[in-house]
Amino acid sequence: LGAKLLAEGLAIRATARILQVDKDTVGQWVPRLGQHSLRLMAYYFRNLHITECQLDELWTFVGKKENHLDPVEQLLGVYGDAWIWIAFAPQCKLVLTWVVGKRTLSEARGLIKRLKTSLDGHIPFFTSDDLAHYADALLDQYGEVCQPPKRSGPGRPLLPYKVPPEDLLYAVVVKRRENGRVVEVASEVVYGSPERIAAAIDASPVSTTISTYGVERNNLTIRQHSRRMGRKVNAFSKDREYLKYQLALAFAYYHFVVPHRGLRQRLDRPQPTNGPNGSPKKWLERTPAMSAGLTDHIWTMDELL
Repeated sequence: LGAKLLAEGLAIRATARILQVDKDTVGQWVPRLGQHSLRLMAYYFRNLHITECQLDELWTFVGKKENHLDPVEQLLGVYGDAWIWIAFAPQCKLVLTWVVGKRTLSEARGLIKRLKTSLDGHIPFFTSDDLAHYADALLDQYGEVCQPPKRSGPGRPLLPYKVPPEDLLYAVVVKRRENGRVVEVASEVVYGSPERIAAAIDASPVSTTISTYGVERNNLTIRQHSRRMGRKVNAFSKDREYLKYQLALAFAYYHFVVPHRGLRQRLDRPQPTNGPNGSPKKWLERTPAMSAGLTDHIWTMDELL
């Protein structure tokens, strides 16, 4: 029960009060549950065949906000703004991989590197916002090395560089804001031809245009299942490791235990429930793990643990 409460986003102190145990006891559960969840998802999220992937980053902070740090705290980099980098598959609703860190190019490269190791070699169609780090990270991981021809005469030889392969398709959503509100949404193709991007969208069972709707809607789910991610509350995380562990538990719970309404399937024939007077069951509930073919049933919390 305690693990389920923590996975649903309940605070450590509130969980301790409900279970009538000490808060330090509940605090000791978080790293153990988080480490187990990380191992579980690392085992199952292998050789995934994903045709479409949406990238985004989610803001929170650890200890205190960035503009409240003193010079020493800024140098240490322990507290301040934290960004959760997300790679999301909109068709099966899987959070393929995620990274907790700063909003830097190295973190973006770490996200794409971890994503690449969990896929089966097929390059999905990528979309994101217009943050430039994604284009650099994708080129770093998927680019093909091109060696310039040797120059005649004196001078250093030209260094090799990377070029995007033909099957790397990447487009961005560009939002123009005025006074904090989105007033215009456009899209740009970064890697690949517009014709191949259009073909990828036509072949997608969930997307009709270049967008990041799936990962942005999933950001709301993350904030609901992780109290530390809530906005304008005093439940922010005080330690970066605890933030990572609580997110790992929430993601494992989301993938294997919680049915996703957007993945349910209508039954050919309604099934009776609760005797002759019960409402018939019309839908087959499914989790993201079931949709991706990783499991064949909805897990209980005991199975997850």
